[in-house]
Amino acid sequence: MVSLAVVLVASVFARQMDRVASTDPAQCQSVYDSKVIQLIYETPLNIDYYARPYKLVPGACELPEVSADGLTYIFRLREKCGSRSVELGVKDVKDFEDSATPHSTLLAPSSYDIVRSLERLRDPEIVSPNGWYLKSVDTIKALDDKTVEIRMKRRQHVFPWIMAMSGCGIMKEDGSGTGPFELTKWWKNHEMVFTRRRSLTANSQQLTANASRGFDEVRFLVIDDMSTQWLMFLNGELDVLGEISQDNWDAVVDKDGNLSPDLVKAGVKMYSMPTLSVMYIGLNMKDPVLGNNKKLRQALNAAFDFEAWNRFYCNRAEEAGGPLPPTVSSALPADTFRYRFNLELAKKLIAEAGYPDGIDPNTGRRLVLTVSMGRASQDARERAELMASFYEKIGVKLETKFYTWDAFLKAVNEGRTQMYQMGWVGDYPDAENFLQLFHSSNVSPGANHSCYVNPEYDRAYDAAMAASTTEERNRYWRECQEIVREDCPWIYTHVPKSNSLVRPSVGNYIPSDFPYGQEAYLESK
Repeated sequence: MVSLAVVLVASVFARQMDRVASTDPAQCQSVYDSKVIQLIYETPLNIDYYARPYKLVPGACELPEVSADGLTYIFRLREKCGSRSVELGVKDVKDFEDSATPHSTLLAPSSYDIVRSLERLRDPEIVSPNGWYLKSVDTIKALDDKTVEIRMKRRQHVFPWIMAMSGCGIMKEDGSGTGPFELTKWWKNHEMVFTRRRSLTANSQQLTANASRGFDEVRFLVIDDMSTQWLMFLNGELDVLGEISQDNWDAVVDKDGNLSPDLVKAGVKMYSMPTLSVMYIGLNMKDPVLGNNKKLRQALNAAFDFEAWNRFYCNRAEEAGGPLPPTVSSALPADTFRYRFNLELAKKLIAEAGYPDGIDPNTGRRLVLTVSMGRASQDARERAELMASFYEKIGVKLETKFYTWDAFLKAVNEGRTQMYQMGWVGDYPDAENFLQLFHSSNVSPGANHSCYVNPEYDRAYDAAMAASTTEERNRYWRECQEIVREDCPWIYTHVPKSNSLVRPSVGNYIPSDFPYGQEAYLESK
């Protein structure tokens, strides 16, 4: 029986968080970095917390004015938070305007802060992994202290979505932010503490608006052990549990998939949703073994047993038949992927690759491959063992190298891994955001960590970006998918489903593919 402690919560919100590598928007590389950055910094635009399907709403700036040719964007800083509060989902504007923080003390970013922050992304001395955000941008100029003009080299249909991404966080000249929270404590690899700003920017993301309802403090705790996370949630030490281990799944749901009666009685709610993300094992195309052997890469895909993998995840995964999750409208169906799990095909392909029964003819021994992982938790070790069992069946020995998260990112960016397990969470709901991971202009330290280069792919991708209609663009997106599904620079493992448990002390929780800065919306009950 599950025993759930009853804990009185004042205004402190706590959740588990994986390790954060950087709080600098220009160095943002992971979901974990993004969750922190959008608490500290505003972005020019926001993704609506409430709307489904997702849509853009004002952030620090109003929605942009766009020229007829799509090459010039004008962003104007918002004058007053209250005037847009209803549009952004605030339930009671009057509560905000009557709050203890007078508008005269509010600190807002300027247009010069926006220009400086964006230019940092393409500063060669900073070497930002987010430089790809601005590859289509020609000039960024402040017209006055409240207006920014951005001119494009070419039309880019997703550019407004990019302005809502964490890497576009607005940093003031002294490095500070104007987001809803300040980082007040960082015990690296253990805990981060954020305190709600008392002098708020007029354009802040603090969309709960009523300080008496919002949480005054947010704690992100690094807890590697899944069992410990579960016990801390039951004891009231965590308000949200976003990852439920397979060992505890039976205690959460019954055989019919319903939340356990004990949790229901305690007021806990479970939220489930498909995600705008894809998990994969990247294959380094510069590696002398993998990079020049397409048949080997295809064999590794065909030997990947998704059904066994899904059982490991307690049926909380969907099959990935390529780089796009099924929630993206132009995604090709997983069951049309030629190299989905087929053990006989995998054995045939590995023989054609020059390794019959997995034997390397140069050594007379089994082919050994190494996959790198960014953590050494029990869950990660079990995943590694399961993957190794898949490749044992075609004679390949898979070894695992575990890193700390920071060291893992560095190794991947520098091309020092042969294979690496990673995921990509969509920055916005468009195929471009996933397919840009394979463009030659984005090779590491950019987002193309597999260092995949194919001129035919680049041609199709560039044609999609230049397309004037959605129909034409989607035709090229399908061609891009067909090319990478044949070349297999990734092993396409799965699309995760999101399941979150939320304690009754937390109000206004809405699951989202874009939970960055989500804590600013939550209410303390």
